[in-house]
Amino acid sequence: MSGGKKTQRLDKILAHLGYGTRSELKKLVKQGRVTCGGKVVKDSGLQCDPIADVIELDGERIFYREFVYLMLHKPPGVISATEDARDRTVLDLLPVDFQVFSPFPVGRLDKDTEGLLLLTNDGQLAHDLLSPRKHVPKTYEAHVLGHVGDLEAIRFRQGVTLDDGYMTLPAELEVLDHSISEEGVRSSLIRLTISEGKFHQVKRMFEAVGSQVTYLKRLSMGPLVLDETLPLGEFRELTAEEIEALRTYKRVAKDILAGNERL
Repeated sequence: MSGGKKTQRLDKILAHLGYGTRSELKKLVKQGRVTCGGKVVKDSGLQCDPIADVIELDGERIFYREFVYLMLHKPPGVISATEDARDRTVLDLLPVDFQVFSPFPVGRLDKDTEGLLLLTNDGQLAHDLLSPRKHVPKTYEAHVLGHVGDLEAIRFRQGVTLDDGYMTLPAELEVLDHSISEEGVRSSLIRLTISEGKFHQVKRMFEAVGSQVTYLKRLSMGPLVLDETLPLGEFRELTAEEIEALRTYKRVAKDILAGNERL
């Protein structure tokens, strides 16, 4: 069994991975069902290295990990929170074996908005992605009322004034299609990339130019892009490449920010 700063109490390691409460794990240890480093554990408070030591429960090796990174295709009607007294939250969409890691949504999507939502328990990564100073780009697809075109694209690139007087940072608007309903209502299908995250920002930006969002979906956040094969309401773990892209993006953004502050 390894020593040093990397060691943790065995019951804490197993509890973190969802194998039971401290009291439940104490019983498992007393029953001789847990080994660490090939030796039967007699004290649930034994210090073990979760990475270096081979820990087994009932003869099955336990693989430790500190963080989880999940991509959720958020459906409408679910709120971006860890708990709520009235509505279902995005955590309610996860099975218990992921809930035990206490993940939280990185940023928020409105209750009626769908699309990409990152869930993790990596607080530092979440902080870096959400920091207003980092200006992480987020791309949305939306249906909006009216004929949106070049004029609105120019205004968005210049920044628009929201209802509270705030002037938005430049945003990139791409018009994908126009349509007219049987009732004669004009609408536009657009793609919008913003680099900040004010409350209801996309909806308020279109209100500022005389339009209204009727459907909103987030497609990407920084380097992370919604998996088109992921059904609405489902999730998957990020790939190693996606996690590395987020970490690399975080480092690059930090370097750029430091460089700007030195100017």
